[in-house]
Formats: sequence, C-alpha cells, structure tokens
Amino acid sequence: MFKKILTLSFGVLLLSGCATYGVISNDAVTAESDSPSTYSIKNIASKHSVGEVSLILAFSGGGTRAAALAYGALEELRDTTIIVNGQSRRLLDEVDVISSVSGGSFTSAYYGLNGDRTFKDFEQVFLRNDVDSHLVSGLFSPRRWFSTSGRTEMAIQLYEDHVFHGATFADLERRNGPLILLNASDLGHGVRFSFVQEYFDLLCSNISSFSVARAVTASSSVPVLFNPVVLENHKGCKMDDQALLQAAEQHAADSPQMTQVIQGLESYFDKDNRHYIHLVDGGITDNLGLRAIYEVIEVAGGASAFLKRINRKPVRRFAIISVNASTGADPDLDLSSKQPTLEDTIKAVTRVQLQRYNSATLELIQGSIKRWAGELSTSDKPIKSYFAQVSFKGVKDPEKRQFFNRIPTRFTLTDEEVDELIIAGHELLRNNPEYQRLIADMGASRQNLPSTP
Repeated sequence: MFKKILTLSFGVLLLSGCATYGVISNDAVTAESDSPSTYSIKNIASKHSVGEVSLILAFSGGGTRAAALAYGALEELRDTTIIVNGQSRRLLDEVDVISSVSGGSFTSAYYGLNGDRTFKDFEQVFLRNDVDSHLVSGLFSPRRWFSTSGRTEMAIQLYEDHVFHGATFADLERRNGPLILLNASDLGHGVRFSFVQEYFDLLCSNISSFSVARAVTASSSVPVLFNPVVLENHKGCKMDDQALLQAAEQHAADSPQMTQVIQGLESYFDKDNRHYIHLVDGGITDNLGLRAIYEVIEVAGGASAFLKRINRKPVRRFAIISVNASTGADPDLDLSSKQPTLEDTIKAVTRVQLQRYNSATLELIQGSIKRWAGELSTSDKPIKSYFAQVSFKGVKDPEKRQFFNRIPTRFTLTDEEVDELIIAGHELLRNNPEYQRLIADMGASRQNLPSTP
C-alpha cells in the first residue's frame, strides 16, 4: 500500500496544476440562539448519570490495524461486568468519552452512532471491507483528475455510502452514548481540532448538521494523498470563548506547550486572515488521541474548573484506557548492509518521530491523571486514578509481537490479521495490570468467550 501511496502522490503532483477547492458544509451561526442543544462536551456530559467511575477511552491512528484493535477492546469492555450501586452493569456502559484519531475514529464514530449494533456488523462494514481498493480506484478515476472538489470528496462519499449513511452530529447527540471526540489537525496553525460544538463556536458555526463521515475523513486524511477537509471561519457571532481563552493563557503562562495550544485556538478569532480552516490527519498533532483529553481539561483551568464548567461532580474513580496500535522497529532493516529504499527510509523516519512523540504524550498523561485525581480528592473522599496502556509492547510472544509490528498502516487487511488484532484487543486489555486493578476495585467479572472470533 505504501508503494501505491508514493505512486499516487507522484500522480497528484503531476496534476497539481488543476486547482481544487474544499467543499464548505459547516453552517454559520450569526447570533446567540436558544435553539435545540448541539453536540457539545457540556451537553453530552449532562445526559450521563454520575456513577462510580469516569471512564475515558483513547483510540490511536494506524488504519484498520488501529480500528480492529480498538474494536477488540470495546468487546472486552462489553464482556466485563462490574457492580454499581449493588447492580451488575457492563463496564462498556460506564464509558463517558472516546477520543480518537485517524483509523481509530472509524471505530469510535461507528460505535457512537450504532451502540451495540457495532458488534453485529462493524467487521463486515469496515474491518473486513476492501476499502483500499475503493479508494485507489476512485483516485485513479478520470472523473477525478480535473475535478475542482478534490480527492477527499470521493473518500467522504465512499464512507457515507458504505459506513455512516448520511449520519450527522445531531444523530450522534440523539444516541445518548458517550461523547465521541473525533480529532483532526489544523494544517495552517498546527493545532488539534476536535469535532464538538465548543470548537465550532470558535468558527461561529453549528455542528448539528455536519456530516460524521466528513469529520472522520478529516481525522484520517493523509496529507498530499488527500486534500484537507475545509471549514469556513464565519463572522458575526457572539464570541463567549474569547475571555475563557485569554484567562486560560494567563493560567498556562508557565507552560510553553499549553500557551502554543491556546494561541492556536485564539487564532480562529482572526476572521479576516483565517477565513478557511484546512483539516488533515489527527495523528499529526496527537496520534494517541490522548492530548485532546489533556488540552480540554487544561484549557478549562484544570480538573476542578473543568468539572464545574460542565456541571459535574467528582466520582470515586477516574480511569483512562489508551488503545495504541503503533508498531515498533522494523525487524528486517538491520539484517542486511544493503542501503534502505526510499520507502524504508520514510517509514523509519516517520516511526521514530511518532514513537518519540507518543512517549512524551504517555508521560504527560501519566503525570496529569495523578495530578487531576489529587486536585479533586478530599480527606473524606479520595479519588483513585487508573491509566491502562494497551499496545503491542504487551504481547509476550516475540513472534506474535513481530507479526503485529509487520501489519501495515492501511485500510485493507487479511482476515487473519483482523482476527488476531481483535483477539489482541481483548487479551491486552484484560491482562493489563492497571485495568485489572480497576475492575478488581469494582467487583468485576467477565463472560467466557471462545478463543477466536
């Protein structure tokens, strides 16, 4: 698939003289309104009852490899029961937020829209569907060569027809499921962009009628191969978030990282110079889906301020499960003195940069979740924190770990690869020490499942 991408990318450069323009589909909001609620963090949080655990999932990028691993983890949560107020409940039903990028966004968005139906048809709809062939044939189609709407519109239409069937964020809201944070990267300012009303407020726009397929495409849109998804930065609305971001910038004055994030968000207020926002693969700014969680909480001023803003009270347990489908080092590269190919070199450089950024993100979250729990704890009500990291590093068998590391980042895998990834999602989560500590504290049990899907 990587060779196909290089070939297609070269073809794209040859055709770059033909201008393409992003299709604008985000509606403007020109005045404050009491219209029906939208897909916002605060609104979705208000619909969830407060239990004993605040559970957040983060799904990484990595094509169908990431989507299948995340799907296996969802099944494991479905098959684990806990005791809440003396009643048995599935741990899956306690999930409050799923934050995702790129390939992981297909799983999170599909589950957000379809709930338990996901376990009946997602494998056939997406995981075992030859998506790459559809994309490649669409990219090579002569009808696309001189189209002014670009290649991304072809991908959006493909996902609309085969996966999401015209669903909008209003449909996501009506599902009353967990908050789904689909994350993309703002190509112009390098800031992460989440598809929730709070971000659309910065653009004077309403997310309700926005296509889920378009958001997922933005989250997984590989630069060069696909055009960015474009949003219009409208004028004329009341900018309630401006004071909030200015206060957040003062709060984060000692953090260059958060200062950069806040300044990036403030750039949306410059309507004249930032008239259009170009969104690409979310993995560029956050390949684990974890920084979205960190930034949302920190921009609000910390854990206490965030809960106050969404009208929620602290719960006894705060848990984050990171499902990371990133692969390790190429097992074949160091077996020969032969010079690596261009493909090998690009893959190795990308992997090194990704691994280093992922490590920094994991360290950041590990420290932050303990700090947030401490901030929310009182002498009579301590808050326990849990951070379960699910990745191929947890595979003990070297040959099996090498098998996973050789699975490419693409949208078409073999049935064997999909089977093994789903099983891995189950087993890696089930055997994770932090996850075991969480479910033991909650009096959990698990249904017996067959060893293969």
